[in-house]
Amino acid sequence: MPYDLKELASISGQPGLFRLVRPARHGVLVESLDAKATRSLAPASNKVSLLSEIGMYTQDSDETLPLAEIFERIYQKHGANVPVTSKSSESELTSFLADVMPEYDRDRVYLSDIKKLATWYGIVSQHLPYTEASAEEPAAGEPLSTGGVIGETDANDTAAGNPEATK
Repeated sequence: MPYDLKELASISGQPGLFRLVRPARHGVLVESLDAKATRSLAPASNKVSLLSEIGMYTQDSDETLPLAEIFERIYQKHGANVPVTSKSSESELTSFLADVMPEYDRDRVYLSDIKKLATWYGIVSQHLPYTEASAEEPAAGEPLSTGGVIGETDANDTAAGNPEATK
């Protein structure tokens, strides 16, 4: 996904988003994603939620859409600037999410979730670079995996140096 959310987290009881720096003895050392970039210790008693593990409910009761994919959709439609904020009206927020994610579950996704989504996207788009998704397709004739591929010269070469080669 274009936004790398693996090191970003939300911490219960604290506003904003944080970058995980390293584990500490009594919690996790985090750095705030704001202009100050202050470092602090998130104690083990606080719930730390990684953004890469968060998703939103879809109409299919067994599925959620990952936050990274939702951010990708927002970027494709609106770029780095989201047209709503957490202070926007309820109708603006719900129509924004319906435009970006028409399959969201209107019963299980609350207005507060949409507000968080808008706020988090604003923070992430300001502090993380957007990288275009690359279509990594192998060139014609190139193997899909290099693991286990033996070239013709290697197949005929049973010289010493390869303990698994048979004579």
